[in-house]
Amino acid sequence: MKLVIAMIQPHKLPDVKKALYDAEVYKMTVTNALGCGQQKGFSETYRGVVTEVNLLKKIRLEVAVNEDFVQPAIEAIINGARTGKIGDGKIFVLDLPECVRIRTGEKGSAAIG
Repeated sequence: MKLVIAMIQPHKLPDVKKALYDAEVYKMTVTNALGCGQQKGFSETYRGVVTEVNLLKKIRLEVAVNEDFVQPAIEAIINGARTGKIGDGKIFVLDLPECVRIRTGEKGSAAIG
């Protein structure tokens, strides 16, 4: 079992969701996040005052998958999120030692579904 965490651009979420659905990955958690990476933010002027904006809006997408869905999930996220520009995001893959479905008490791969 693996936990796939992706940081993507907010406007790419519908494309990533569609790509994941096409890859038969239906379960996910989506969270609004702030962060910066290689983009390093930008400067803007508001009422004559220059402001540094270095925490940009991002979407954190978490998907728990069994081993045979790891690569399809990663490829789906890449296909849905890629624009070819700086700021497309990152994907992290972590080992998931345990998963328990609260409703039924199922554990492990059966709990992920």
